[in-house]
Amino acid sequence: MFSVKLSGPLRAVRSISFGPRVSHLSALSRCSVDQRGGAGAPGVHSRTASHSRTASLLSARRLAVTGGRRAFGVSAAAVVNMAPPGVQPYLRLMRMDKPIGTWLLYLPCAWSIGLAAAPGCLPPLDMLTLFGAGAVLMRGAGCTINDMWDRDIDRKVSRTASRPIAAGDVSQLQALVFLGGQLSLGLGVLLCLNYYSIALGAASLTLVLLYPLMKRVTYWPQLFLGLAFNWGALLGWSAVAGSCDWSVCLPLYFSGVMWTLIYDTVYAHQDKEDDVKVGVRSTALMFRERTKPWLTGFAAAMVAGLGVAGVNAEQTLPYYLTLGCVAAHLGHQIYALDMDRPEACWNTFVSNRNLGLLLFLGVVTGNLWKERRETLLQDEEELQTTS
Repeated sequence: MFSVKLSGPLRAVRSISFGPRVSHLSALSRCSVDQRGGAGAPGVHSRTASHSRTASLLSARRLAVTGGRRAFGVSAAAVVNMAPPGVQPYLRLMRMDKPIGTWLLYLPCAWSIGLAAAPGCLPPLDMLTLFGAGAVLMRGAGCTINDMWDRDIDRKVSRTASRPIAAGDVSQLQALVFLGGQLSLGLGVLLCLNYYSIALGAASLTLVLLYPLMKRVTYWPQLFLGLAFNWGALLGWSAVAGSCDWSVCLPLYFSGVMWTLIYDTVYAHQDKEDDVKVGVRSTALMFRERTKPWLTGFAAAMVAGLGVAGVNAEQTLPYYLTLGCVAAHLGHQIYALDMDRPEACWNTFVSNRNLGLLLFLGVVTGNLWKERRETLLQDEEELQTTS
């Protein structure tokens, strides 16, 4: 049975009913919620039913913002909702329903691996895969640590109240055991690298453990997150080359930290009202109306650092063309940002995955271009010798 309502000359909203045979499709569509939602499997537990209602509201809100357009496809949140009910809280605890954080952790690793690749060669696929697995595990471990520290705060913030520990779906002991499993698997990934990289990777654990405390003592927790989240900019190069070339790795690491200050300040603007109520700090609360000038400064520093890293890595034209596109992307993010709309902040935050992938493409193409440049130089030398 089909029925159509016209709400204006340019918009039609269709209501389609197919009967009970395919009623499971509506349940699947309810699973395709905004990544910030934490919808559980309806009808399993009272808490997960509440999560499902919250997810439906978030989905309706997203439809309103996008003019009623629904994107078809399977989201990470929907995949988590299809998992066994007993597994779902642990997948949400490691944020498998919100993969953007894993991307933002992984991309500096990928940049570094690409810059360290031999001239004219693609980045080693085994290293990209290994670091991908490590990013999933260590991001999950970091989120578990964060939620264990913040369980009381999370209960008071509307966006985080449904997190598994805050909601009571996972106990502190269960979370601790789960954390031990994630760290053990992460150690297994780290042990696949050379000894230099093993020591370098182990050194980052202090930052991972301390970061959740920083929001209680400083307005710069985003800086500490950047120091932890971009450690892969050092580790990726050492994993490929055997040790760090600090003339490349330090500017790249600095640029990653500046990048984190940009996207996580934007992210923190979603919670600024709740943060004031519960007494936690952030760069969003410190910068307030001056956020855009600060972000502009961070963006300029990021691009400058990437330029220095490119020069020291002997990068080529495609890299610098891409760097110009990255600068334009950052400029658009900052110019278009509406800091008082959580939805706009989330969309800007998520767009940084595309920025990171764009830069990775520039690194790879710039490295492949090195072979062509070296071949041209050799040809010129041969011509000069013969003449």
